[in-house]
Amino acid sequence: MTPSPHSPRPASEEVTAGAPAPASPASDVLTPRRHLALVTISLAVALVIADGTVVNVVIPDIVADLAATSTQVQWIQEAYTLVFAALLLVFGVLADRVGRRRTLVAGLVVFAGASLAAQLAPTPDALVATRVAQGVGGAMILPTTLSLINAGYTGRARGIAFAVWGSTIGGMAAVGPLLGGWLATAVGWRWAFGINPPVCVVLVVATLALVDESRSPRSRSVDPVGAALSVIGLAALTFGLIEGRTLGWWWSMGAFTIGGWTWPLAISPVPVALAVAVASLAGLARWALVRARAGRDALIDVRLYRIPSFRDGSIVAAIVSMGEFGIILALPIWLQNVRGLTALQTGWLIVVLAAGSFASSGVAATLGRRMRAVTVVRLGLVAEIAGVGGVGVAVWLGPGWGWLVPALFVYGVGVGLATAQLTGVVLQDVPREESGAASGAQSTARQLGSALGIAVLGTVLYATAGSVTADAIADAGTPPAQASVLAQAIVDSSGGLIAGLDADGQTAAADAGRAGFTAGTRDAAFAAACALVVGLAATATLGRRREEAE
Repeated sequence: MTPSPHSPRPASEEVTAGAPAPASPASDVLTPRRHLALVTISLAVALVIADGTVVNVVIPDIVADLAATSTQVQWIQEAYTLVFAALLLVFGVLADRVGRRRTLVAGLVVFAGASLAAQLAPTPDALVATRVAQGVGGAMILPTTLSLINAGYTGRARGIAFAVWGSTIGGMAAVGPLLGGWLATAVGWRWAFGINPPVCVVLVVATLALVDESRSPRSRSVDPVGAALSVIGLAALTFGLIEGRTLGWWWSMGAFTIGGWTWPLAISPVPVALAVAVASLAGLARWALVRARAGRDALIDVRLYRIPSFRDGSIVAAIVSMGEFGIILALPIWLQNVRGLTALQTGWLIVVLAAGSFASSGVAATLGRRMRAVTVVRLGLVAEIAGVGGVGVAVWLGPGWGWLVPALFVYGVGVGLATAQLTGVVLQDVPREESGAASGAQSTARQLGSALGIAVLGTVLYATAGSVTADAIADAGTPPAQASVLAQAIVDSSGGLIAGLDADGQTAAADAGRAGFTAGTRDAAFAAACALVVGLAATATLGRRREEAE
């Protein structure tokens, strides 16, 4: 069989510096130096993932200190995610061209500077600006770490590296709230950002000392039009998914303000953003095809999507991400505002998920040597479905932790197994010179799936909570109109009013709020399990090597 233009190439074609070529026998062996390089890469990933979750826990302290408005709070939370998702693909491609280690170091420097500025931010608007800069740094770091693993590790070492990388993502998504709660309690919210610069300095030194440089051997031209279409399309899509529930999916439900400017139309900005996203991303696809036919370089090589494992695996990754981390939105709300736990106590409970994820990293590598990677993915997804379904049952049953703690651990084990091996499956047939582009595209698919999951599960959570709360208040004898207003206030506060209602003697309304958010969290967990079932079914298209499809 004649090799296709995109068959995996020998690593000798991959430009490296400072070490033997990745395809050498040493690439299959994790020497002490390569172990330390993997630890460095994984810590860089941990930094980015934790920063995406830690801020949510310290928001009340930020509001109290900086007198931030609800609009400013919204942008403090979402500016990072918006910029991060929009730039993943661009920086993944850029890393292939200018050097992956160089891009990682630059990302760490940007992230450190932005974090220091966030720690010192005197106003909410200044903090929003620093969150934008953090998103830029994070987008430089995440796909680059993945492409460094894909280009630099092979065989057994590759399986271990992906297992560690995947479990780090799953674990840090759970550790972030604990870290934020501890910092807010012990030293203040500013140290949620202040902890990053010294860690970044250590990681820069370690990266330069331990991680070998690599880049694509192909000399490729820049595609500014493709980059612009990608950034606009992904930013608009992420904005629409995040803001749909708050601003309205069609008609405006609340004011949308940037600085001193307010959205002037009756129609919500969300459908406008989604229309811009569709037009931009369709334009990007068309532009890439036109440039490919003309023999010119595009932002991303469309031939990557002819690789079944990459194309189908990216779809599975997006679907799985919908269910994988959406429950992390609902569970802390229920634990704190219904069960009465503090932010720190909530963090300690959710860290059980991280323990499961980290514990499964070694198991994932071992299983990967004994069975096909896609089989390990399926085992992980089955564990995730059982775990998140168990979370729903635990919430449904009420008091007691007998169901919740083991369910979270099983869920974490599933995340550690599925995330690591699925990433390996997605990239297994990608040529090494395209590692950055493919890593950026894969990370973007996951990020968009996560945003869609948060949108869907958030809608399930709040719609169910609102309906059940209003019915319960009305059943207690409150007139329907008044019950609706009170229920909406409880929902808008994400259950934060429940403790105050108890203190004011309005126990019926407080109990109604608890019932509403219990039902909403239960339904969100079951919806997440359904998304994971769809993801499991979608793995039926995986497992074939490229040659079988050609």
